[in-house]
Amino acid sequence: MTTKRGFTTTLLHADRLGKPEHGSLHKPIHTSVTYGHEDVQDLVDIFQNKKKGYAYSRQGNPTVTALEHKVTQMEKGLSSVAFSTGMAAISATIMALIKHTDHIVASSFLFGNSRSIFQTYIDLGLDITFVDATDVANVSAEIKENTKLVFVETIANPATQIADLEGIGELCSQKGILYVVDNTMTSPYLFNPIDVKASLVINSLTKYIGGHGDSLGGSVTDTGLFDWSNYPNIFPSFKDQVKPEALGMTQVRKKGLRDAGGTLAPEAAHTISVGAETLALRLERACNNALALATYFENHPKIKKVFYPGLEGHPQHERAAKLFNKFGGLMSIELDESIDCLAFLNKLQLVVKSSNLGDTRTLAIPVAQTIFFELGAERRAEMGIPESMIRLSVGIEDLDDLVEDFKSALA
Repeated sequence: MTTKRGFTTTLLHADRLGKPEHGSLHKPIHTSVTYGHEDVQDLVDIFQNKKKGYAYSRQGNPTVTALEHKVTQMEKGLSSVAFSTGMAAISATIMALIKHTDHIVASSFLFGNSRSIFQTYIDLGLDITFVDATDVANVSAEIKENTKLVFVETIANPATQIADLEGIGELCSQKGILYVVDNTMTSPYLFNPIDVKASLVINSLTKYIGGHGDSLGGSVTDTGLFDWSNYPNIFPSFKDQVKPEALGMTQVRKKGLRDAGGTLAPEAAHTISVGAETLALRLERACNNALALATYFENHPKIKKVFYPGLEGHPQHERAAKLFNKFGGLMSIELDESIDCLAFLNKLQLVVKSSNLGDTRTLAIPVAQTIFFELGAERRAEMGIPESMIRLSVGIEDLDDLVEDFKSALA
């Protein structure tokens, strides 16, 4: 009888229960690129997907496999594939599963780099439609006969719009469309997209899961809800080699990871895996800090607007309260017109001026001048991004110290 254990307990003991070498509590770092086999038939069977094993580390490594297992457990999924970055995971998923005759519907509020890679695919000939995903009706209106995939994020970065995750999940389930949810801003501790019928879940492991700003990584998790046996884009030979439920991840690993080469290094996999053990502890603190700061900013005369789903005035506050364990560590603020946002940031002494997210430290960045600069003023306005917006990734510092830093900078 298997005992069901809590989120953190499961993470802490995941490696140990896999019985790693020499009684190690963490899966050791395997740096070998190649793997030898006494019987060449074993090597052949691995190449032909007839047995599990390792042939070449571009598409599989024992240390990375251990991390993939942890991510799968966190997301309550069937299996996962890890990548060198979150962007590699997104790019490889589209490359592996979509053909040039297909159509994609994506949220119009996608993170800047995600929007950029989708634009690149448009330039290469893919048909992609961007919609306001906070209402399923907008997604439904753009579904075509050749629509193969819908792509959304849980909480949009930086303006914190929350997609109609349940409604879109129902729509995609009814129509047999791949439903891909980027869970980076919530992480599997706050939300599991499987609960809204997601087919695939993307995570930037760099962010909250790794959590310490010291390793890049990404992942794709198959929830097990999508029927791959009827998906027309599966490579024919894979259908004869693996079980139907494994077809999607086999294709992502072979066509997305192996062919495109966005391989996660074992050293990074180990660092992320260890960092993940404290995900719940870090996010509890970060979310509590974020809500307190959002409340402080909401009542400050020099803050024009606060973008944070934990505030009752947020357009999707009730949705966030229903779906997420907490409201996340991401927020943005719009400064009063009288304040120069760059000068304000330079006054901050504790908060780090940085482009990352999900770190233990609180990070801040001027949005229009950096991560969304390439989009231009017109597109930023369409996305609800004011020129004086500052994005904050709230960390785990002592709350009083954070409030004092912002108070001094706003004085």
